[in-house]
Amino acid sequence: MKRRKQGPGRRDEVAGLVTAAARARLLAYAPYSRFRVGAAVRTRDGEVYTGANVENASYPLSHCAERVAIHKAVCDGHRHLDTVVVVADGETPAMPCGACRQVMAEFGVRRVIAASPSGRTRVRTLRQLLAEPFLPERLLGSHENTGTRDRGNARRRRRVR
Repeated sequence: MKRRKQGPGRRDEVAGLVTAAARARLLAYAPYSRFRVGAAVRTRDGEVYTGANVENASYPLSHCAERVAIHKAVCDGHRHLDTVVVVADGETPAMPCGACRQVMAEFGVRRVIAASPSGRTRVRTLRQLLAEPFLPERLLGSHENTGTRDRGNARRRRRVR
């Protein structure tokens, strides 16, 4: 695998994202698991959004930090994201869950960085973490939802009705 050299600017950029995610982690609402997670998302335009996990007594209603940050970016109009950084409690960096990986695929995330508060990091491409994502082009009628044109799917739907 070919590795891209990290220059000083690139390292500083990653350090800034890790710092933003670490600060967000301190804002987590995690009274049940006591496992605080913060995330920072960089858009392809270079803007950074942060989020923290928000737990609920009804566990399935909890929100992961990664999705909170992604949804904030999306609510501000961003549809193309580049990098997600996650900082979670513990000595070992924690990678995002499957649901977060799928949401990252929806918005084109390329790189995922997991870090621990002590500074240990793991860098992966989203493709390494989610080999076969379910993407909008798999849906019949995706042109109606995403603004893309897919006349073949439209014809097939007409025949099925």
